[in-house]
Amino acid sequence: MQNLELAKKTLVERGLTLAVACDGEVIFESELHGVSGFLDAVKGLGGRLRRASVADRVVGKAVALLCVFAGVKDVYAVTLGITAKKVFDENGIGYEYEHLVDSILNADRSRACVFERVVTDVSDAEEAFVRLKRLRDELAEGLPNNAKPIKS
Repeated sequence: MQNLELAKKTLVERGLTLAVACDGEVIFESELHGVSGFLDAVKGLGGRLRRASVADRVVGKAVALLCVFAGVKDVYAVTLGITAKKVFDENGIGYEYEHLVDSILNADRSRACVFERVVTDVSDAEEAFVRLKRLRDELAEGLPNNAKPIKS
């Protein structure tokens, strides 16, 4: 089984939000919503993401730029934002998707996702990584001491 198919199968069968496969094995799984799971993968796997395959529930420009930063080979998305598709096309990253949407919205669908907004004007993957990590850290600092990010 190819890596992308393995990641996709794992995502669906285990009800995850993110699965990463490389060299015929799943090397990362997450149930975190938003960009946090992918940021954890970058931190935990580092260079092992290079040439890996990623399956994610929702992929917008933020995740697409993180894929470029990490050197990901290909991506499967249940929902793919049109700006993510453009990033993949410009950077030679293969992709498959179920649904293509104009924008990635926040949880209550009232406006664009905060992580998408922070990379709206960014094309450099390293700059995107720095901005996204900083935003996640700032949001986490705002949680009460006993609170943790929501997992599905």
